[in-house]
Amino acid sequence: MNLYSAGQALCRSYLSAFYDVEIIGKDNIPKDEGVLLCCNHIHLMDPPFLGSFIDRPVHYMAKAELFETPILKTLLPKLNAFPVKRGASDKQALRQGLKILKDKNVLGIFPEGTRSETGEIQKGLAGVGFFALKTDAKVVPSAIIGPYKLFQPLKVVYGKPLDFSELKESKVSSEEATNYIMEAIADLIREHNHK
Repeated sequence: MNLYSAGQALCRSYLSAFYDVEIIGKDNIPKDEGVLLCCNHIHLMDPPFLGSFIDRPVHYMAKAELFETPILKTLLPKLNAFPVKRGASDKQALRQGLKILKDKNVLGIFPEGTRSETGEIQKGLAGVGFFALKTDAKVVPSAIIGPYKLFQPLKVVYGKPLDFSELKESKVSSEEATNYIMEAIADLIREHNHK
């Protein structure tokens, strides 16, 4: 068992023990294609929660500052994380994200770029739309619905892959593509928030 699989199993056990976890739509994640897994961001535990209950390893962008500490610098790459510089166009991170998707792996991304303080969905960053438009990866909107309160309901919903064919033909901007993804995430939250 590699470190990612061990961490995944540990997170799954922790989350199942301390929260009333519900996983919805796991079958919406293609099994052998590149997948851009896009999710809202409400808590520090979102990345492990998003990936802990699915069968495919997930690669994540993480803020570059985390890679400046000796322990995390060694640990994070083994957990499929790679650095991104926030507030700038990080070409190296974009190239790495494209490679992950073109190699038919799963890239988990939080389009808002940072956690929402209120839990309300925020505007997404254009980089997410760039990945959706520049690759043939399936774009799977997802939503974490909390809050993270001990022994309370906590769910992650994986939506059906979005159809990007018309948007690509229309040559929409990365920002417009991101807005399309964010609307799909918001729809999942509205649909599942009170179920």
